[in-house]
Amino acid sequence: MSSRRKKDKADRAPRTAFVARPFAGLPGETDWVALREVVPAATAPLSLKDGTELTLATVLPLAWPGMVRADGRRFLGLQVASRSGDASRDLAAVLEQVMTSAPGASVVMTDLPGPGPRLQDLLTDTALQVSVHDGFDFWVEGADDPDGEVAASMERANASVVPTQRLTSVQSGYWCRLRERAHLRWVLPHDEEPLLDALARMSVGGGLGLGDGTRYVGSFRAHGLLVPVWDLPVAMTADEVEEPAAAWGARLDEAFAETGLSDAARRARQGLLSRQLTLR
Repeated sequence: MSSRRKKDKADRAPRTAFVARPFAGLPGETDWVALREVVPAATAPLSLKDGTELTLATVLPLAWPGMVRADGRRFLGLQVASRSGDASRDLAAVLEQVMTSAPGASVVMTDLPGPGPRLQDLLTDTALQVSVHDGFDFWVEGADDPDGEVAASMERANASVVPTQRLTSVQSGYWCRLRERAHLRWVLPHDEEPLLDALARMSVGGGLGLGDGTRYVGSFRAHGLLVPVWDLPVAMTADEVEEPAAAWGARLDEAFAETGLSDAARRARQGLLSRQLTLR
């Protein structure tokens, strides 16, 4: 089929209605968002309701959406472009192809997925057990030495990996070191409006920072959730962020317990909104 005919077929395919929080209802929704938007190299085991096992990966060789290694291990890639309005449906369509592909096959989606199951319909209610990696050697772990396109793709990908570590004291907080600063990017599970109210109350009391030398930069919106970002001193390690992050989480809980907004908090809220970006 020519590329023009493939494009025409995709254009005629029914488009899925936009879903603002495509990973809502999955255990570990915040980690799904983090692995899709924040973390460069990570994996997590997935279990299907039919008992089948596979591996979720942030990125696969040549940006494939899915692959089956020659040894039969199956992978679903998360950091791929959403072709419809529902990332969960897109990924489920890839997953279905991965499960029926032969060893050594890669999965490349050329058409928009039609109606069908979403990840929530296929996966068990098991939270993600995330493993963050220094590079993408897991693509070929336990297999023969890579060569050709896969080896070249792995070399390029490894060269671009930003050192990243998942915090253990809070859910879905990820420390990274980028250029001249370290950062904390933390995917929060709360609905946006009450979360902004709580952050505004914290801001009035000077509670948005994580301690000396840190700075709350703002937040971005990804798949319906807010992801606050902090600048950290370049020498501040992930271990050193654990305690301040846990204390910040406790302050957030206290801010949620309050009601109403003072005039100062309303002004702070507007400032927080002005520093938001949206990722899709």
